[in-house]
Amino acid sequence: MRRLLTVLAAGVPLAAAVYLPAGASAATGSPASTSPTCSTVSVKAPSGTEVESATAVSRPGGTITGTGILQGTVTDVPAFCEVTVTLTHPGDDDHAKVQTWLPLKGWNGRLQSFGGSAYAAGDNGAGLAAAVKNGYAAATTDAGVGDVLDFGWALNSKGQVDTGLLKNFADRSQHEAALVAKQVIDGFYGAAPAYSYFNGCSTGGRQGYMEAQRHPGDFDGILANAPAVNWDEFEVATLWPQIVINQEKNRPSDCEFNAFNQAALKACDKLDGVKDGLISDAAHCNFDPRRLIGTKVVCKGEEETITAADAAVVRKIWDGPRTASGKKLWYGLPVGADFSGLAGPGPFPVPAAWTASWVAKQPGLDVTKLTYSQFTQLFKQSQAEYDKIIGTDDPDLSAFRKSGGKLLTYHGQADPFIPTQGTVDYRERVERKLGGTHRVDDFYRLFLAPGTAHCGLKDGKVDDLAALTKWVEHGKAPKTLTATLTNADGVTLTRDLCRYPLVSHYKGHGDPADARNFRCVPAGRR
Repeated sequence: MRRLLTVLAAGVPLAAAVYLPAGASAATGSPASTSPTCSTVSVKAPSGTEVESATAVSRPGGTITGTGILQGTVTDVPAFCEVTVTLTHPGDDDHAKVQTWLPLKGWNGRLQSFGGSAYAAGDNGAGLAAAVKNGYAAATTDAGVGDVLDFGWALNSKGQVDTGLLKNFADRSQHEAALVAKQVIDGFYGAAPAYSYFNGCSTGGRQGYMEAQRHPGDFDGILANAPAVNWDEFEVATLWPQIVINQEKNRPSDCEFNAFNQAALKACDKLDGVKDGLISDAAHCNFDPRRLIGTKVVCKGEEETITAADAAVVRKIWDGPRTASGKKLWYGLPVGADFSGLAGPGPFPVPAAWTASWVAKQPGLDVTKLTYSQFTQLFKQSQAEYDKIIGTDDPDLSAFRKSGGKLLTYHGQADPFIPTQGTVDYRERVERKLGGTHRVDDFYRLFLAPGTAHCGLKDGKVDDLAALTKWVEHGKAPKTLTATLTNADGVTLTRDLCRYPLVSHYKGHGDPADARNFRCVPAGRR
């Protein structure tokens, strides 16, 4: 359970709001310095909704602990006004809360809206607190659903998918939260935000992409990391390791799984020109797990021998799901990513819940017992039923580009829960749709982080929000993102993450732990 909480907490941008570029502390058009009073403001219901209630409560600030499973603590938060607006969609019997936190002093003229994690549609308070601490008016919505591992809202009393709540979670509640928050800010400060930003990772990353696709005018800048786009596909696809283990009737031990990753690292580490404990271009690491057959591994004092059956399981997991005829369905676990989350003794609960409750409509379904053919059937069913609702994979970002918006994303190359290549696939489809790499780079940039797990650059390990702010407000597009990485030996390194499709390569001299000794080159160039 502790590991699961760590994974989910990685999607919470607790400190992302801390990093602003020099000179960006006060946005153009900031209101006068007089302190507003905390009182309920008038809110016009967004189209298709009704306002059920609106309240305003003065909060003293101080130390704030996030609610629910993820928690998280932020200290020294200044006093703020908490405005809560509850919306409903007539006929859906839903109750979606939009919270806007408004600093009583020192507002920087900006809105920062937060996405969620797993099955939580919004922030638990920790991200909001960090944003308020740094001068933002901050907003989020719960979309009328629950915490990160609440699946109970999937089906209604008739055993049918609750389409109203699914629409809230997929799309409309984030859009409505943006509309409501801007009204609240305008009514409270007497001025609209000069700049509006969206900040999310994982589920929050998907929500950011959905905003760019369907509501291009909501935000000036969207920070959408490790995005859960292709939701209808990857959620089922990440059950693949469990299916393979069940069907092949063999689960390598954790020590053996680790041995495969260590061997892949040894084989592909120097692809970037230096042995530094990182695979800088995981997609081009072609290590064949069959090379380890017969290798002895000592695990908890006992010697184990890697078999051909072990290698076959790893090969299938890395390759990703296929039909019985060999047609590739989706991407597999990235080479170098930790096996334990998806190939452990039990399934990861997020894809398990999606497959059982939303796709099969059988909340008690044991997904680990699915055959290859049943898995393929459910994968295709998920695509057919949910792509248009929550797929979040429409490559037409022309309206977002026309609006002047900027979209910035990093994705860890060792992300076990959302295959990195799914994000790369989406980016390449946008390029094909909108005229190639250079035209897309004008408004949308993707950065891949070597050796990085799911949402693994939170807590100030990357300057992503600062880079996005410079891009939006000063027109300085980021060529690289400076990040702090940890290699396989636990050593801390700095790297300038390269914008896709470039990769990082050692210059041939200098300390490999120093980003200055690397440059960005096209993949495959040495």
